[in-house]
Amino acid sequence: MRPEEVRATLASFSLVLVLMASYYVLRPVRDAMASDWTDAEVSWLWTFTFFFSAAAVSLYGAAVARFSVKKLVPGVYAFFGLTFALFYVGTQIAEDRTLVDKSFYVWVSLFALFHISVFWSFMSDTFSQPQSKRLFAFIGAGASVGAIGGPAFASLLAGTSSTDAMLLISTVVILAALPLVIWVQHLKSTELHNQTVHASSTDFEYVGGNPFAGFAEFVKNPYLLGIGVFILLYTSISSFVYFELKNLMVDYTREERAQIWAQVDLLVNALTLIIGMFVTGRIATRMGLPFTLASVPMLICVGMLLLMAAPSVAAVIAIQVVRRVGNYAVSRPAREMLFTAVDRETRFKAKPVIDIVVYRGGDMLNAWAFTLLTQGLGLSLGAAAGVGAGIALLWAGTGVALGRSFERREEAAGLSAPSSTQSH
Repeated sequence: MRPEEVRATLASFSLVLVLMASYYVLRPVRDAMASDWTDAEVSWLWTFTFFFSAAAVSLYGAAVARFSVKKLVPGVYAFFGLTFALFYVGTQIAEDRTLVDKSFYVWVSLFALFHISVFWSFMSDTFSQPQSKRLFAFIGAGASVGAIGGPAFASLLAGTSSTDAMLLISTVVILAALPLVIWVQHLKSTELHNQTVHASSTDFEYVGGNPFAGFAEFVKNPYLLGIGVFILLYTSISSFVYFELKNLMVDYTREERAQIWAQVDLLVNALTLIIGMFVTGRIATRMGLPFTLASVPMLICVGMLLLMAAPSVAAVIAIQVVRRVGNYAVSRPAREMLFTAVDRETRFKAKPVIDIVVYRGGDMLNAWAFTLLTQGLGLSLGAAAGVGAGIALLWAGTGVALGRSFERREEAAGLSAPSSTQSH
């Protein structure tokens, strides 16, 4: 970090810290609400989230094509901050707050898509490419700090006051990001001297445009289809664990649920940071990608079998922690490695389809599948856990197949490199 970069880097670090903290104050409030609703009601909310997410990302893609990042970034954050303040007002004046709560549930899920995506768009508009290679890893660490601080604060607050107050606090935290945005914009010209640096359309290809644009590329590529199946099986497990935990916490108050969800978030993010720093790279390097992709599904399979034998809230929480830590620290980084085996154009076209359409669509379909198993067929927790164990085993097998396919592609690329060099 060079002297003229220090203040802009620290301000950017603080900005992403604040943004992640604001989200993780809201997340436990959202998840605590779900226990008040039936599986079918939550399935409908996940369905709305899928369609709203696809539409919202498309609208954001249109916005970045029409407005400068300088105007777009503070506008997006101010807008979300205002909406959460309005949700607080709604909770105070509505006689029946069910509609307000369900709208908030979907809205927070939309916010989760945008708060970090907009931030990194802002960073690409602030720092030059050489600076990004040196500074973005440090700046990104601010997200991890915020992801730990936010749940810790939410857990403390949920134990001492109403969860409604957390909406106002999140509003204040989000609005506190605006002076940091303005300061970074000021430092861009006064200290970084990056007046000529502007985010180009390629910086938004991942989040912008129509998320269905790469669907044809996705369905005709068996390798990408395999990644899609891997994601779909992951969402099957995540839906199972989320719904079971939601149902097991029905007898708790909303404040107690928010505190439990916040403590889970705190534990997950702390373990993710430690494992990501010291373990993940060593697993992928020494054990290979097939093992890395299959390791978390196998742990989940064992957990499901134990849950089938002895159902309990503690067991479901333990599986939830293992699933999320495993995804953030191991499965997600390994999954991103898979995209290095395809060309850049395919990667940009297919990733929105996989990360938005397949992921959110998987949430929706699996939510209804779980509802069918529990409310339709009347399966108990133990029986549903047995189904989950089978899915986890299939998920592990898909991971092994994907890892081997990646290694074959990597080997083929290595063999073709010398002949390609000679031809030039």
